[in-house]
Amino acid sequence: MASTAPAPTSGTGDEPEYKKHPGARMLHGPHRTIGGVEAWLIWGLCTAFVVWLFSIQTGYAVVSPEIQKSASLTVAQIGLAGSIYTWAFALCQFFSGALLDRFGSRPLLAIAVAFVTAGAFLYAQTTGMATLIAAQIVLAVGSSFGFVGAGYIGGQWFPAARYGLMFGLVQSLASLGSAFGQPAISWQLQRVSWQQLLNGFGAGGLLLIVLFALLVRNPTAGPAQLAQATGAARPPLVPGIFRDLGTCFRNRNVVLSALLAGVSFGSMLAMGVLWGPRVMEARGAGTSLAAVLTAMSWLGLAVGAPLFNLLSDHWNNRRVPAVVGVLLQAVAVGLLVYLPRETNSVSVVTMFCVGLFAGAHMLAFTVAGESVPGKLVGSSAAIVNGVCFIIGGLLQAVPSKLLPGSPTLTDYGHALLMMPILLVLGALAGLFIKETATSRS
Repeated sequence: MASTAPAPTSGTGDEPEYKKHPGARMLHGPHRTIGGVEAWLIWGLCTAFVVWLFSIQTGYAVVSPEIQKSASLTVAQIGLAGSIYTWAFALCQFFSGALLDRFGSRPLLAIAVAFVTAGAFLYAQTTGMATLIAAQIVLAVGSSFGFVGAGYIGGQWFPAARYGLMFGLVQSLASLGSAFGQPAISWQLQRVSWQQLLNGFGAGGLLLIVLFALLVRNPTAGPAQLAQATGAARPPLVPGIFRDLGTCFRNRNVVLSALLAGVSFGSMLAMGVLWGPRVMEARGAGTSLAAVLTAMSWLGLAVGAPLFNLLSDHWNNRRVPAVVGVLLQAVAVGLLVYLPRETNSVSVVTMFCVGLFAGAHMLAFTVAGESVPGKLVGSSAAIVNGVCFIIGGLLQAVPSKLLPGSPTLTDYGHALLMMPILLVLGALAGLFIKETATSRS
């Protein structure tokens, strides 16, 4: 992948002409060192945003029963509100990356933090279904810039060869936040009300808004960014966004990598958050094991997300680690669902493996980013992430339609058979990905 940011210059008279342009100076400020201290500061701040919003998302499972009682809502209404968030997030996701490609991280990421902050405060004011839906939509709009925005920062502020690793580290830290977020929120709810807790999240968002406004910048403009800054050959906003998305969707590697990532992350999400604990309950395990299984899936992903990128860089190969990882994930999911006898300790290890091998899906972001021009890295990442959540939502919704009211272990086996099948199909799609590792600069 061509680097999305120019290499540092010495500041001599040999400096390229585009860097002397007043438009670039005005929009991007003085030259900033790629991979330097400022790069790590901005990347760390964006990663903190992702961990914070993941904690709010994860906390919905813990806080929603309290909201249900206080607002006199039904279980169906709580589930509908969760679905609205998922689909609104997936829709907004496709446009967030294109907007980042067009306008850069400043001021879009600060605006995104403001949306999530407003959503947290709206949550705290929930008195009925209308307020809850409004909070979900506002949260979804802001959250759609979080994970992709942090990946975009990694592509802008670090050398191209480190793009995949930086993205994997973002997923790793976000997964750790999800693993420990629910127990921490449950502990807090024993001491404060759910309204106070959500207002606390909102207060943290206010601090993040200030830090983003003061610290987050774009690196020095290259030729493509300068053309945008000066308005040269710049199409109107909406047609330009659809043009960028169309360019990415016409790229075979972007589509195939999105499908591979979608079945991998979607299966991990569905098994870790919903079906894994339900399967174990059908085997007679206690409900307390559910929280442990969920945490183990996220811990596994925290290890696997950077690990697969490191292995891919070491072997200078994207396709083989991604395909092998997804196939091993299919085996882990099959073991979790279909083993006739299983102790709790084995289920914990198996769930960890589901998350660990799901780390292979992060290579899809790397492949997609290396398959498009640097100005479309955000769009490619948004497409991959959007497909991940669309498939993840389907893998939670579709099996529930196939299950009876009181499902047995056999019923779960029939309904969840689609997951290992889809994982194998995703691995087959990965075989047709054109190798991109050798194209790195």
